[in-house]
Amino acid sequence: MIRKHSKISIIGAGSVGASIAFSIATQKLVSEIVIIDVNKNKAEGEAMDISHGLVTMSAMDVHSGEYSEIVDSDVIVITAGLGRKPGESRLDLAAKNVGIAKDISANIMKYYNGGVIMVVANPVDVFTYVVQKETGLPANMVIGTGTSLDSARFRYLLSEKMGIDIRNIHGFIAGEHGDSQFAVWSSVHVAGMSLNSYCAKSGIVIDRNEIEKQVITSGSQVIQLKGATFYGIASITAQLCNTILKDKRSIYNISTLLDDYCGISGVCVSVPTVLGLEGAIKRIPFDFTGEEMDKLAGSARKLREFLDSLNI
Repeated sequence: MIRKHSKISIIGAGSVGASIAFSIATQKLVSEIVIIDVNKNKAEGEAMDISHGLVTMSAMDVHSGEYSEIVDSDVIVITAGLGRKPGESRLDLAAKNVGIAKDISANIMKYYNGGVIMVVANPVDVFTYVVQKETGLPANMVIGTGTSLDSARFRYLLSEKMGIDIRNIHGFIAGEHGDSQFAVWSSVHVAGMSLNSYCAKSGIVIDRNEIEKQVITSGSQVIQLKGATFYGIASITAQLCNTILKDKRSIYNISTLLDDYCGISGVCVSVPTVLGLEGAIKRIPFDFTGEEMDKLAGSARKLREFLDSLNI
């Protein structure tokens, strides 16, 4: 059950932050939403706009505020940062956004008294790593949305290909939320049947390389078409917040600082993780195939090399 007073603070009132706030409000997840942005007018306007629709939602306090108002938050969502431009990779953003991550972390820790910090801003794995290091909080309390959206895209593409309800298709994307991510094909099943068995019995042929390519390029395609992505990540972030608030202990592929996970340490990448009120409660020791394990190690190595190049 949600506690009597529940609160989510959102840092960043751009399209992503505003969409997350709206998604949380429409799902009636909390009793208070605080929107914080250096552009105070933008934050106030977004809060007012959402508040004007509360008659269709629930009684809650949606308002703009300062960093001091993150006190007593159950979740602090970070969306602030420079957006990715067409043709620009997520990692290209890192050097620009590291300074922003450090500044946000310092402001949070002036008032922080608990709650899970959830990083949405890209490049999310780098941003999550910097926030965890700068705040000094336990690794379980600082998470990134990681490949949770990529996993949703993966399941959507498979459902479209097979003509099956997405809720009956399970599988996930692991590694970096970026070019070195990979589909964990060994995890895919349809209503309890392995993908290979289902496709063989149904006469369906899946081009795995094409599906994986579409997942990796989905974000770029949306950016090319409309300039930014925000609805998909907003719905996923709201779902993650709901899981934390209700301590559901559901498993998601989120980015956290790993410590000897399949031999990987000192980097934030996405692996199956139990999520609840205390954040990343447990990383699931998934049975990756040898090829998948090589891809995970390679993705982690790529991010570690990039962090080293930034001296962080």
